[in-house]
Amino acid sequence: MSESSHDEFHDEFHDAQQADSSPPSMEPLTPEEKEAFLARARARARTLTEEERQAIFGASSTPGRAQAAFSPEETEMAEMAAASLDEETLERLQRNFFPELGEGVRLPSPPLIRGVIFDFDYTLAHLTRPLPDLMAEGARAAEAYMRSTGMDLPAEFWPNIVEARRFAEEKSDEEQEEHVADDAMSFLLQFFGYPASQMDPNVLRRAVDLFYAPEMTAWRPYPGATAVLANLQQAGYKLAVLANYNCDRVFQRIIDYLGLRPYLDLCISSASVEYRKPDTRFFQLALDRWDALPYEVIVVGDSLLHDIQGGLELGALTVQVQLETTPQVQFDNAQVAERIRPDAAIAALTDLPQLVHTWATA
Repeated sequence: MSESSHDEFHDEFHDAQQADSSPPSMEPLTPEEKEAFLARARARARTLTEEERQAIFGASSTPGRAQAAFSPEETEMAEMAAASLDEETLERLQRNFFPELGEGVRLPSPPLIRGVIFDFDYTLAHLTRPLPDLMAEGARAAEAYMRSTGMDLPAEFWPNIVEARRFAEEKSDEEQEEHVADDAMSFLLQFFGYPASQMDPNVLRRAVDLFYAPEMTAWRPYPGATAVLANLQQAGYKLAVLANYNCDRVFQRIIDYLGLRPYLDLCISSASVEYRKPDTRFFQLALDRWDALPYEVIVVGDSLLHDIQGGLELGALTVQVQLETTPQVQFDNAQVAERIRPDAAIAALTDLPQLVHTWATA
């Protein structure tokens, strides 16, 4: 800034200072006038001195000091203790807020648990024959049917059907995205050179159904499973079955075949939504339907990796059913047992109603 500009600015500031400190009969600078003055100062690239700042804004407006004045101090707040409401206090509150109920009538206490989400396989039901035998029988039937429709397939094609299912299930677990059975069969045929343009969707669908047919009729409910569902339903709980299963129409037929549907408010397989447990979005479907919060539901299953981990990540209570299960689930459970711990474990499904009641009224 040149000497003449400096002198000019100094005179202007001096006049402003005089105006701001004049006797009461003279009006001080308005906020607009102060802002205009600062704008001229910035245009001249001049920084106000401490004396000038105090003269214009007052001592409390000094940069740093003002910021400190308005900066809230960080204080640790102690967690509030829950209010203790005895019977007399509850009755008084009820008289004040719900006088229409009259004397001697108590408002019902809402249950802490609103619903139970079950896994299906080896939680509610088990297979009566080894799965490899069932898949081999179904694959042979599917191959024979496709040949009968004129499809030209390689010799001994059925083992590839079994392998395609196993591969699809492994990929589904790895990617947490369901590879449905119809797609797996279609990709298998294309891999062996059968063009998609020559595939009849109805034939493909029928072949998949035949592949799963022996398995579908081999499921049996665990002893007491139906009674447990009936007990919980009669007690007012919403019940759902959510299962990792890659063919929804087959899964729904199994539920009907076993007579479980009358007890269920919701029954969904991963094939119908294309994501799998432990993805919390799967469990959230039940919460959304029930308008429930995570801590108001219980997730029940045999798999620590799928059922229990998903339930814990959701924020729900979890119960592991420690019955027979598949070799893969046994292996997975052993690997993650130290990391994934359920809230409770039961050795028989019939132990569940009492546990649910205890949590609901705790």
